[in-house]
Amino acid sequence: MQKLKAANLYQSELLPVSGKLVERYNQCLKTLGFSPTKLTSFSIDGIGWSPEIAEEKKELLYLNHGEANAHAIIISPLQKGKPVYLPTHTFDRELMKLVFKTYGNKINDITRDSAICLDFDQGIDAFYGPMDVLKYITINIHFRLINNLNKAQKKQHELIEQFKEGNNFIDETLHEKLLQSANTYGDLRNRDLELPELQYSVSSFYTRAFGGVYVLRDFISDIIVFEDEKWYKEAINDTTHDVLMYHINHDELIEKLRNHLIAECDLDEVIKTPRYDRVKKYELSQQLKETQHSLKEIFESKILYKSYLNKIDINALKKINSVELYLERLEVSNEYKLKDMVDVDLYHALHQPHSSLEPMHQDLIWKLLINVSPKDVLFLYWYDKEQFYKTYETWDDSFKDWVIDTIRNNI
Repeated sequence: MQKLKAANLYQSELLPVSGKLVERYNQCLKTLGFSPTKLTSFSIDGIGWSPEIAEEKKELLYLNHGEANAHAIIISPLQKGKPVYLPTHTFDRELMKLVFKTYGNKINDITRDSAICLDFDQGIDAFYGPMDVLKYITINIHFRLINNLNKAQKKQHELIEQFKEGNNFIDETLHEKLLQSANTYGDLRNRDLELPELQYSVSSFYTRAFGGVYVLRDFISDIIVFEDEKWYKEAINDTTHDVLMYHINHDELIEKLRNHLIAECDLDEVIKTPRYDRVKKYELSQQLKETQHSLKEIFESKILYKSYLNKIDINALKKINSVELYLERLEVSNEYKLKDMVDVDLYHALHQPHSSLEPMHQDLIWKLLINVSPKDVLFLYWYDKEQFYKTYETWDDSFKDWVIDTIRNNI
């Protein structure tokens, strides 16, 4: 990962945490029922997740109580707008946007000397089966301050009111209580520490639960797509829900997405795009094992690219150029069938979200499509960084160099 880090493409927007903030973070962990970290410095993302703490605890989702109960920690207003690197759900980023949009000024004030624990409550205590993901309707966001600062404020107000009554201003015991509260918490009289719960309505989304599940609503029919075959097989035995179910590797999934106006693919248009060029180069990289030139050099030189393209096996060449071959022959006769000429994985890789979809749904469908056929390295980086990082480790060093340049040139 050193090359990615050097290029600022690996968790480059994390917020460093040290000193007093570590203590507050640990108080949040304990408030949420987790064990504190022993680290004296680490970094966090927009939701308060830390890669260093995840490594320490050997638990990626250490801010979750099971798959059904996700949490967040805010210790700094600088978390506003930061990426969420390991979201439990695709809507987690939207939840944090809602929190900072609604309570941005309060967060600035509260995090001066406190921190905020967030509970994302969808009304499910625990998952019992994969179809439980359909219960996601509304997310209630609950807030808790460490040290019960809001309760301390209420108590301070009560002491002040008591001080004003009768001759209580000469009560030394009351004086002591007021001084103790002020020394411990500061002057809380004019601070707004109330954070009423927020609600977020869930539409289509992806969740890590049950090995990864896409729930597609708001379309002709509800569709559930499973990444884990074990949970897919269990789900299809549940006949109590009127939904279409697929495993992500089912060929008929893409056809269903097209029929439901969720995805589309216009080959005449897509071959003109840089995405098509990236997909072809990825395909060629899978065929080239030992070369005199680096893959980066080959892909950046038209002459070298054509040279190596003509050195590979004829069947592999036909696969890489199957779209062009199909379109050329289609100009001559309509008798040629796409399914007979175009490689299915390549065809799936060239799909995109339907143009009628809202931006939020487009991002979700891009994530789904890029995982159906992960051949575009740029879009894999954009829409599924975790999978990108895993796959990146398996690539040839020279291919990594080309991938890094490709991403940097498209930022």
